[in-house]
Amino acid sequence: MFRVAVFLVICASSALLLAAGGTPPDEPKGQPEPKAKALPARHVEKLGRGVVALHHGEGKVFVSWRLLGTDPEAVAFNVYRKTGDAEAVKLTNEPLTKGTCFEDKGVEFAKPVQYTVRTVIDGKEGEASRAWTLPANAPAQPYISVPLKTLPGHTPNDATVADLDGDGEYEIILKQEQRPRDNSQKGATGETKLEAYKMDGTLRWRINLGKNIREGAHYTQFLVYDFDGDGKAEVMCKTADGTVDGGGTVIGNKDADHRNADGYVLDGPEYLTVFDGMTGKALATVDYVPARGKVSDWGDAYGNRVDRFLAGVAYLDGSRPSAVFCRGCYTRTVLAAWDWRAGKLSQRWVFDSNEAGRAYTGQGDHSLSVADVDGDGKDDIIYGAMTVGSDGKGLYSTGLGHSDALHVSDFDPDRPGLEVFNIHEKKPDCGVSFRDAKTGKVIWSKPSTDVGRGLAANIDPRHKGAQFWASGPGLDGLYNVKGEKVSDRKPRSCNFAIWWDGDPLRELLNGNTVSKWNWERGTETTLLTATGCSSNNGTKSAPALSADIFGDWREEVMLRTSDNKELRIYTTPIPTDMRLCTLMHDPQYRVAIAWQNVGYNQPPHPSFYLGEGMKMPPRPNITTDRVKP
Repeated sequence: MFRVAVFLVICASSALLLAAGGTPPDEPKGQPEPKAKALPARHVEKLGRGVVALHHGEGKVFVSWRLLGTDPEAVAFNVYRKTGDAEAVKLTNEPLTKGTCFEDKGVEFAKPVQYTVRTVIDGKEGEASRAWTLPANAPAQPYISVPLKTLPGHTPNDATVADLDGDGEYEIILKQEQRPRDNSQKGATGETKLEAYKMDGTLRWRINLGKNIREGAHYTQFLVYDFDGDGKAEVMCKTADGTVDGGGTVIGNKDADHRNADGYVLDGPEYLTVFDGMTGKALATVDYVPARGKVSDWGDAYGNRVDRFLAGVAYLDGSRPSAVFCRGCYTRTVLAAWDWRAGKLSQRWVFDSNEAGRAYTGQGDHSLSVADVDGDGKDDIIYGAMTVGSDGKGLYSTGLGHSDALHVSDFDPDRPGLEVFNIHEKKPDCGVSFRDAKTGKVIWSKPSTDVGRGLAANIDPRHKGAQFWASGPGLDGLYNVKGEKVSDRKPRSCNFAIWWDGDPLRELLNGNTVSKWNWERGTETTLLTATGCSSNNGTKSAPALSADIFGDWREEVMLRTSDNKELRIYTTPIPTDMRLCTLMHDPQYRVAIAWQNVGYNQPPHPSFYLGEGMKMPPRPNITTDRVKP
């Protein structure tokens, strides 16, 4: 602003001099532009190598592992197999420099078989990774089984992963439900439980949210992340009178029952609690912001819109993660950002559409996304048709209103920055829109009425960038990044997407199947059917979780078995030479895994274009150093 002011003064002085017949002063000599300020590294979890090995039949074992965002560019890998008590045998003739996977053949399983990986840097071999062990007589199966201790009458639902104990490997945090209901449906619900499991099925703790937290997709948004940087993740969620932590301690009044005759909870205190990830013990509890206040101020008087909650993890200062807990989407919308630092929970900022102006009223979705839309190194909150900046102030509102699906990434690699693909309800002239994530400018849109679902993914290699499709009248094909129809046919589903096979194209995940889009025939080819497994949340057909949990950069899918007794984590058996860092070290993708369980689950997207014709992304600007209290 100072330079602009000086320039205007000089111009005004020159104009006065010229008007008086004088000569303008010499223009100031150009000063060198200051160097761009280096963006701070983001503190992320310190992951192990994430080796996974599965027997896929006929003595074939597929092994894969992580390339970390902190690895040197020239790192290579050797793979070792240990059978029984024998010495480990190196399986790689030369260190592997391409894909971070290996297929071992002719394996006998009379004894346990163990796989490890060692880095090779400048010709020097590093220490062995944590081993993955296949038991004697290991069955051929494409999944890891995680046995559950599901209580009678409960059903496993959404899940997430985080390192709860600081050992570099993920644990599973699972929501268990009894009788969930949508906010629009009256009636009593059950009591939601949050459970933490080791990958071997060891139950670490169980939190009972109690009768005063209504049960359903819009009520319990649980965030699990290392918020204070000590290497161990915490759990944050909304609580109430009668919530019981993992150690048996009750929050608030244990005898209070605030449910009304219709089963809604419209009275009584509302809290936000931080739980210890190791034990489930409550560490801090504060009043939930915003308070419900007068129920009708949120759009109706019976309790539907007042209890529409969202949440997300965001690096609001560019370096350390904060939690953002929200209320409202149809009318009033409030976002409150919180920091968990040195054992204290403090509020960073509050955004309220009542204060921001009418343009921000009713622009929320049933999910949110988090990304650095303006390139300043700090995360912003894409809250449907509007975006709130890292400082808690509105960046823009498109005014296109509420929707049920939202996708944010670098979908068009030939234009700068990120883009947003959004669908819209009751906007006949704009059923879907594709916009610039920084400015909100709509690049293209398509008319349709009451669109319920939409997806963005690169599934056709003939067209660079993502393709887009949605379920709505008139949206009868695939569209490219310019809004041009490139196919009259589209996939039958538009729920989830997953990177599964060996190329950069994304596959389709719907219910318990993974399929490949055949772009020449306009059909789908099934790659995986998870027999005996079920998806969640009705027609949304969402997995418990889809994420790059372990192995190489490709994604796993976590599903509950239909008898609710176990989780199965399916991982690809397909070799690839494509080498990418684990997606969990891309901060945008990592926080997407944290908010995937929120509202209407959406698939995660990285901060860079991952698809046909992609350029290799730069190494992420991250650090795994632990923060001192």
